[in-house]
Amino acid sequence: MNGRMIDMAIVGGGLAGGLVALAVHRAHPELRLGLFEAGEDFGGNHRWSWFASDIEPDGDALLVDFRKTEWDLGYEVRFPAHARTLASPYRSLGSRDFDAALRRLLPQETIRLRSQIAELATDGVTLDSGERVPARVVIDCRDAAPSPHLNGGWQVFMGRHLRTHRPHGLSRPIVMDASIAQHGAYRFVYTLPLGAHDLFVEDTYYADSPVLDRSALSRRIDEYCVAMGWEGDIVGGETGVLPVITGGDFAAYRRDLGPSGVVRIGARGGFVHPLTSYTLPFAVANALTVAREATLPGEQLAALFETRARAHWRDTGFYRMLGRMLFDGAIPEERYRVFEHFYRLPEPLIERFYAAQSTLTDRARVLIGKPPIAIPAAIRALLGKGSPLVHEGSQ
Repeated sequence: MNGRMIDMAIVGGGLAGGLVALAVHRAHPELRLGLFEAGEDFGGNHRWSWFASDIEPDGDALLVDFRKTEWDLGYEVRFPAHARTLASPYRSLGSRDFDAALRRLLPQETIRLRSQIAELATDGVTLDSGERVPARVVIDCRDAAPSPHLNGGWQVFMGRHLRTHRPHGLSRPIVMDASIAQHGAYRFVYTLPLGAHDLFVEDTYYADSPVLDRSALSRRIDEYCVAMGWEGDIVGGETGVLPVITGGDFAAYRRDLGPSGVVRIGARGGFVHPLTSYTLPFAVANALTVAREATLPGEQLAALFETRARAHWRDTGFYRMLGRMLFDGAIPEERYRVFEHFYRLPEPLIERFYAAQSTLTDRARVLIGKPPIAIPAAIRALLGKGSPLVHEGSQ
């Protein structure tokens, strides 16, 4: 069965795909769009956070209709030998609010939930149901897939939404609390005060293995909350395993994704911060670019984003180098020292780092001084290839 020709088929209703659909609809309301999501909701079960300085005013305008939590009092970091409060405003968006906004803002005919894609081509998509939807442009916004062409480690995490019995008293996020037992990885707890009685508490690990031990992480979150004096009811949560890319053959990775005429953005396209795994600033920038160029033929738009992907890979090489030093040069129990050292640097440098806009001077400042990693180990890490990013599963 064939559907009516549409202008743009957007495959994947996560952050990248949803923002593309919204940006294009706002810029070109006359275009016929399809946002195809295999699940029952847009965004899955996830929370995206970013610093206010990560995006430009046009990006803020794209996000204006999403219900977000905003902290203008800055954020905290904590390490065994260093603690600091930084002034940068912080933002966070939950997938439920993301889903609700897209359902409200997009035309009903654009929304294609429970639409599993069986085949993706340059001129349309075929669903598991057998329905074929021809499209002038096809954009692949699905999640990142493990690849033997890329090297690195893993960011493993479990988040919990806790509704406390009494006001928790936390006024700003704790973006990194690494003053805790490390358990063979760089471990930190990330806490967002979502309301007077609501906390999002996430236990995160920069680990060599992608195995996620749910019972162990849940127990450790329990212990952390008890130590912080937080008691309450669990009303939600999330788990995840993200690649931390430290190198590889990016061209081979992109070739393996499929036909060259398909536009590939989002995490699958390589648009992530290699070290922090942040995606929102890049998803916003790419959505605005698609909206500006939405009338291009599919092949030309795909070529444009191939160029953007290669430029992003080139421009983020510094962060992949730091990732190699973290995973292959630092003793796992002492990886926290890398970030403890980093958070002693000037705040504008830290802002640019998270936005993946570090200057040459910034990069020099990160590397000079007393190194948190032994120099011979750092050299071995930089000369090595690292481990392939092939997912071994979770438990």
